Amino acid sequence: MTKKQNIFTKTFQSLGNRDYLFLWIGMICIMGGIQMQMIARGYLVYDITSRPILLGIVNGASAIPILVLSLHGGAIADRLNRKRMIQVGQGVNVSIAVVITILIITENITWIHLMLASMFQGALWAFMMPARQAIIPNIVGKDHLTNALALNAAGMSAMTLLSPAFAGFLYNAFPSKPDASGVYIVVTILGFAAIFFTSLVKYTQTESTQPKEKVTTDIKQGLTHILSNKMILVLLIIGIITTVLAMPFRFLLPVFVVDIYQKGPEALGLLVSLMGLGSLAGSMFIAGLEKWNRGMILLSGSFLSGIGLLLIAILPFYLAASFIMLILGLGDATRRTLNQTMILEVVEDRFRGRVMSMFMMTFGLMPLGTLPAALSIELFGGQITAAILGLAMILVASVVTVSREDIRRFQ
Repeated sequence: MTKKQNIFTKTFQSLGNRDYLFLWIGMICIMGGIQMQMIARGYLVYDITSRPILLGIVNGASAIPILVLSLHGGAIADRLNRKRMIQVGQGVNVSIAVVITILIITENITWIHLMLASMFQGALWAFMMPARQAIIPNIVGKDHLTNALALNAAGMSAMTLLSPAFAGFLYNAFPSKPDASGVYIVVTILGFAAIFFTSLVKYTQTESTQPKEKVTTDIKQGLTHILSNKMILVLLIIGIITTVLAMPFRFLLPVFVVDIYQKGPEALGLLVSLMGLGSLAGSMFIAGLEKWNRGMILLSGSFLSGIGLLLIAILPFYLAASFIMLILGLGDATRRTLNQTMILEVVEDRFRGRVMSMFMMTFGLMPLGTLPAALSIELFGGQITAAILGLAMILVASVVTVSREDIRRFQ
């Protein structure tokens, strides 16, 4: 076997596992739909209202259910069949997409409907995603965990690369009457495909036969485990803080495209796709990575995100933003993939659902972080807001680099 074949085989080794392959394809379908939906929903809200703060509210609406319900979702994922939880969540997600499609086609859609859909999807995320992340080590084992999670991130990045541009094209396919109905029809089809492929996964986990404690007791046990393990605690804190600082820009990108770059939905889709290209490159690098200096690479991703946001503030031009999206995507992929991998390697299997629920709470804080960022844009403008977020990101990464030797030396 040649060196090139060795690298290829090592990078994609987890896809040789039949059950992981079908789980991965299902994830590709659901994430493709989510990425398309984010573009369509964001542009539709801003098109209807022309208010950055309402754009922030709609995107932030998913935050509260994620924050409130994630711990419960993690506790239940440690009790029940994780595959079944994933399938139920995907089924309800399809139903929401169908309702929004009908409202758009009948011209009854309002930003309130989109906000409610965002809230329901946040609730689904709180239960479905801890189960989806916790099931991966059960399928591939610890030895292939970094590779499997990196391929998971690579798949998400590929959807971030392809789906937004496709969504922007669909949204504007008929310039005389642009709307989001075509986007939501495709989102619905992808949702059904996700259900089909996940059903092919052979996963026979049964519910725990141990006496059932209250869910609140399970949650307390999970929190106690996190607090007693400093490595898990620090990694979770890093994930939460860096996500709150780095991700609001993505949700508020329509403001930059419309007001600063003076472009349309196709331009928005292209920028998000370029961010996905950077994320894909970072994820593929991690997929082929041995256990080598992962702590420092994690911190480097945080620095890259901060530098990218500063460049967005300094260079208010669409062409410059196109290149900067690659930097932001690369920083995002290395930071999130390694953060999640390091947590799952340290935590015991019986706590994985609950610890992953804490990690998933960063996705609740992510849209919630758009609210102060949206308010800052209304008060000070997009460039100053991007500069504030970028400087704060660099400061946090610097503090962790200097103060946490255990993170720096994590292999």
